[in-house]
Amino acid sequence: MEGKVKLAFNAGIQAYAKTEQIDGAAFSTELAKAFELDKPFVDKVAALDAVFDDHQQFEELREIYFDLLMINFFAEDVQKLEGDYLDSPEWEAIEEDTIDRGTELLNIFLYLRECADDEIEPSLDDYLKEFLLVEEDEFQDEYNIYETVIANQILVDSTYPEISKVAESLSFNDDMKELFYPVMSFFNEQKPTDAQFDEFVKASQNRALDLATYQIIVNFNK
Repeated sequence: MEGKVKLAFNAGIQAYAKTEQIDGAAFSTELAKAFELDKPFVDKVAALDAVFDDHQQFEELREIYFDLLMINFFAEDVQKLEGDYLDSPEWEAIEEDTIDRGTELLNIFLYLRECADDEIEPSLDDYLKEFLLVEEDEFQDEYNIYETVIANQILVDSTYPEISKVAESLSFNDDMKELFYPVMSFFNEQKPTDAQFDEFVKASQNRALDLATYQIIVNFNK
């Protein structure tokens, strides 16, 4: 498992298990084996889903860990394949089959990796305008997904309770409903202390999922 992915992988499960007061050891061990399989991506996905099927207490994390599996595949497995693999009919078929899987965290991971490569500090403005290109006419799908984030960019200079309040007000149909609080909180504070994590949890409406997601992003960014 790639270094950044492993940090995020462990932090997310530990945060979720601790908040829900459940044992995550067996789940973590089995899921790590799925990530580390020396098999095609579709087989890794099947293994991941089998682990989540066997550990329903962690179901909320399924699509987020699909994103981690994908970014790990890009970081580790693709290097072992032919150079043009991501342009191959095989990969196009996989993308088509998994088009409804995952969350917007995959874009966050890709952006943070790009920031690390370019040695620049991540920022919400840069993510929206330079990475997602939401101001360009041909990227209106991204604009529509991030519309509430764009409208509330001022929250990056706000507080956890204020971010949570806006998150709670979002429609359940909003594409960023579940991710809004941890994603905006990350761009508000990228290196939170233990005390700040406590403040984050106190303001959360879904403590286990929010904390796990925030921990995953923060640790992936280390």
